[in-house]
Amino acid sequence: MTAVTDIKIVKATTSKLKDVKIENVPFGKYFTDHMLEADYINGEWKNVTIKPYQTLTIEPAMASLHYGQAIFEGIKAYKDPNGNAYIFRPKDNFKRFNISAERMQMPTVPEEIFMNGMQKLIDLDKDWIPAIAEHSLYIRPFMFSTDNLIGVRPSDTYKFMIILSPAGPYYNVPIKIYVEEKYTRAAPGGVGFSKNAGNYGGSMYATALARKSGYDQVLWTDAFEHKTLQEVGTMNVFFIIDNTAVTPSLEDGTILAGVTRDSAITVLKEMGLKIEERKITIDELIEDHKAGKLKEVFGTGTAATISLIKELKYKDYIMTFNVDEWKVSKELKERIDGIRYGKVKDNYGWMFKV
Repeated sequence: MTAVTDIKIVKATTSKLKDVKIENVPFGKYFTDHMLEADYINGEWKNVTIKPYQTLTIEPAMASLHYGQAIFEGIKAYKDPNGNAYIFRPKDNFKRFNISAERMQMPTVPEEIFMNGMQKLIDLDKDWIPAIAEHSLYIRPFMFSTDNLIGVRPSDTYKFMIILSPAGPYYNVPIKIYVEEKYTRAAPGGVGFSKNAGNYGGSMYATALARKSGYDQVLWTDAFEHKTLQEVGTMNVFFIIDNTAVTPSLEDGTILAGVTRDSAITVLKEMGLKIEERKITIDELIEDHKAGKLKEVFGTGTAATISLIKELKYKDYIMTFNVDEWKVSKELKERIDGIRYGKVKDNYGWMFKV
């Protein structure tokens, strides 16, 4: 296992930060001065280096371009009122990253590289963390196969990297969602629970069709009957039905085990709501809406945090909501943000100091 002292650091001679208006930065467009890079060769991780952010040189036959062995994570770092940098629940992302790696027949990444490398990288570029509400430093660890060989098999070599990007809000306003009834994101036995690149590539066509109809994202349904609800876009989804928070169960392996989802469940319990992780169908949801029981709908995710959903459309039935009257989702966001930005005590041990 690579030790912390084996992480070589090559500092950039100048910073790009002076050229970025960090208070108005869009999500995922600008990247910090440094990145982490490591190579998996002959069964071990080597060449662990933090270096200036730069382009990569690749071969046209590189395996990940042809066979899709590529995974990633999304994590965020924040500044507290005293200017200290903290990462939100990175160990949970580390565990999930290696779950994805195993499912995609890729090597796991040691904690010494993932966690300590991330900490060193962020410490080097911590001036890039916006000290502004609704802003953060987005952390993108990723790994891809690098064999230069055409042939369907797991690669023998891989590259692990971490890049950083200052980020503003992912969704600025409440969103409209189209309930998908034709295309499929994931099925039992598949890779829906892993954060692999193909899951996202495969979702783009249905999303594009939804946007042509005036909707921001799709709410995925099961692959067989297109009735059981799964994820919404790049987020997990919650339904407040009376005083119960219902979110789709993870048991079929079709849904990503979101870190923000888990955080929301913990905080909602603290708020006094009953939690149900179970299968829920669109028919049940429509019945609850007609009966006036469906109070709020929102998505949770690292990029979006808590995203209010103001409209759901299934076939010809449209559910609209007055989000200005909502209380649960807004309090949930305030409580999670309070922990992330260091404004309230972290009783859960979620914040990892840089």
